[in-house]
Amino acid sequence: MTELNRSQQVVIGLGLILLMALTRGTHFASIDALPSASWAVFLLAGFFLKQVWFFGLLFLEAVLLDLAALGLDAGIAHCITPAYGMLVPAYLTLWFGGRFYSRIHRDSWSTLAPLVATLLVSAFVSNLFSSGGYYFLSGMFEETSLAGLWTRIEMYLPAKLASLAGYTAVVGGAAWLATRGSAVSEARQA
Repeated sequence: MTELNRSQQVVIGLGLILLMALTRGTHFASIDALPSASWAVFLLAGFFLKQVWFFGLLFLEAVLLDLAALGLDAGIAHCITPAYGMLVPAYLTLWFGGRFYSRIHRDSWSTLAPLVATLLVSAFVSNLFSSGGYYFLSGMFEETSLAGLWTRIEMYLPAKLASLAGYTAVVGGAAWLATRGSAVSEARQA
């Protein structure tokens, strides 16, 4: 696992909080051109942040942002249903995907394949919980079936996976550059 001190974890945690606030839904701070970073935020938090309470804090932020969006746009009320609770296991899947990858990560290209596998599996299972939960539990669909669920997976997973991979690559690249910059700085001082 990448070893970060407490202040580095706080900076990363605040950065992830800001990233979700800027990209989640249609609320006061939304940047409409950017896809939601929520999935990546939970996966990256699992990777970088040791304390489990960060998951709870990020989930609370997601709920508050959704409630704020509901207050600003009553048209999204169909999203707040009994199925909303399925976001807990959906986001936990991503969190644990990040935790898993943090244990096998090495500063080497050799862990790129496990990262891709982690992203694929985490995204698929998370989508099963979120889209499947909405499909089966929201009360919005008169008839449900496994074929109908598969249609929803085909509809929503590619964009979610692209967003997850994109944000993970950007944050991972920034973290790699930051660690390289620190290493160069330390070498110059030695």
